[in-house]
Amino acid sequence: MENIFELTDRPAEELFQAKRDPNDPRLSEVVGRAESDLDAADIVILGCPEEQGIVRAGGRAGAAMAPKVVREQFYRLTPLNISRRIFDLGDVRTGRTLEETHERFEKLIEALLSTGKRVVVIGGGNDAAYPCGAAMSAIYGTKNWIAINVDSHLDVRKTAERNSSTAFRQLLEEDLLIPSYFYEVGYQSHFCSPVYFEHIRSLGVNRISLELLRSRTEADIELKENIKLKFIGHSSSLNTFFSFDMHAVRSADAPGTNDPSPLGLRAGEFIQLVKYAASLANTRIAVFSEVNPSLDLNGRTSALVAIAMHRFCSGIN
Repeated sequence: MENIFELTDRPAEELFQAKRDPNDPRLSEVVGRAESDLDAADIVILGCPEEQGIVRAGGRAGAAMAPKVVREQFYRLTPLNISRRIFDLGDVRTGRTLEETHERFEKLIEALLSTGKRVVVIGGGNDAAYPCGAAMSAIYGTKNWIAINVDSHLDVRKTAERNSSTAFRQLLEEDLLIPSYFYEVGYQSHFCSPVYFEHIRSLGVNRISLELLRSRTEADIELKENIKLKFIGHSSSLNTFFSFDMHAVRSADAPGTNDPSPLGLRAGEFIQLVKYAASLANTRIAVFSEVNPSLDLNGRTSALVAIAMHRFCSGIN
């Protein structure tokens, strides 16, 4: 794994300043960042400060700042209940094109997965889901992984060039993801093209709308039961990839996105889904994307992602 450091920029040193109270440690004091810390780590944080995919899709620039801003919030939190060792690899070095960045990013994810690491990705656009999914297929085989896209949109748009709305269309069309192993979770019907919805329905993609999630007493029950019924007996062989697009969360709790909506998951429901992702023995990647700090209010969206990362790290058994 020696070349992964050539593909990344190290996290800023000022994030790791020790606090004044020795009885109140923060994650800035316990997360590893020296190259020698990597081998012993269980969880690796990797940023993707890429926004070309969002701009290509007609969105506003600003998401490239998210990895830095989310880290600022994350490293203020305490390590309470986190027993796994965490390493911050920094950010992928973005290329001249989105495709070049994705190629580098996929290499990084493959290298980390091949040594048994779990990866927490801070986007950037949700187009990062494509290289993550391609890496899952390359390391585990197409028949041995499932993808869960928690998003208000479907992200199966068909366009001439890839963007932040095409990731899962690419994975499906390139036969890297089996349709029946793919879950669209939390989508809102008024944001979904009837053409694209019919496309995923005809393929046999699993669909759990925001309304269906809300019909349960707890946000994660519907997803839990779907996965349990479908993959009972396969839990030891199926690896899982969660993509958490912050458009899935209502604007009252996550105002800092390109397409905020008054409807969506509440912050507590979102955290509940993140904790469920952590509880699955074979969850390998959790991506948090589409935060735009330039549109945020008092760092509310970045803080929610930081807390979600904490809950993911503390929820791994």
